[in-house]
Amino acid sequence: MERDADFLGRYRSISGKLKRRFLRKPNVSEAIGQFNALGKVLELQECSQYAGLCCLAMARCEHTLANAPGEASALVNAAQHFLEAENVDQSTSCPNFEEHLSAAINCYGHAIKVYIEQKQPALAATLCLRLANSLKGLKKSGEASLHYQRAAQLQYQNPLDCLHSMSQVADCKIELCDYDGALAVMTEMEYLARERMTIGVNGRPVGAFLDILSNCEISRVLLLMLLQPTPQRIRPEHAQTLERYSWESNEDSTPDCLSETLFLLLQSLVMACQSRDTEALTALQQDLWPLLSSTHNHLLHLIIKTLSNPATLSMEET
Repeated sequence: MERDADFLGRYRSISGKLKRRFLRKPNVSEAIGQFNALGKVLELQECSQYAGLCCLAMARCEHTLANAPGEASALVNAAQHFLEAENVDQSTSCPNFEEHLSAAINCYGHAIKVYIEQKQPALAATLCLRLANSLKGLKKSGEASLHYQRAAQLQYQNPLDCLHSMSQVADCKIELCDYDGALAVMTEMEYLARERMTIGVNGRPVGAFLDILSNCEISRVLLLMLLQPTPQRIRPEHAQTLERYSWESNEDSTPDCLSETLFLLLQSLVMACQSRDTEALTALQQDLWPLLSSTHNHLLHLIIKTLSNPATLSMEET
């Protein structure tokens, strides 16, 4: 209590100096320095939420001085302090209303707005990603996906960064068992990648675009096998994807982003799923496992689990 009273006393004392008085202009720069010094003391004392309040006061002062970079920096520091306070509450199972997390989200949101107003979308996108990563670390994938999506929108002029953020959106939707949503994101990613990709001398995508297209193709096939849409409900582009993996497909239909070995294994996977041959799927899993990412292997596990017990998918979604 003494520490709280001491902090409040010093905070009010500094704030009092900012009040306008007759024929006297407040020294805002001096107040910024004093709030900064008080914040550092509180940080050393592990009073993160109070240090965050000092940073918020600094941000208001910077706004008064029309110093947008200083305002944004102070807001980000405040958000980080509030997140530290939230992490402490989570780690100690302290009952709370997530007020520190709400404060952090508001601070990040305000800082993002400042950068957008300053025509700095790249910095705004960086803050969106930092906030999304923090939310994901707190097991809030639903909220995180929204900020990953906003980052992708701000990064549209930088296709690789945009696609990376979109892949994070898809991962969040998979964690939330929103497989339809993940499929839609992966389809959008493929369109964007093919529109903006770098093409090699052989007409095939190269570099990071090749990896992204490969990830999208594998993810879409696995998600379609997991969802098993009926012919009446499947979208034309998804039906076209599955046609490539039918036995009647010719060599020209082989995706330009997959190796022949991986394509043949996925083709066998599609056929095994359509015939509901769980033994064949289990055998294919051993061959596919080292070739797939952790997310892909998770989807493959769900496919086998769902085909073995059709009620499993509905249980995962609840």
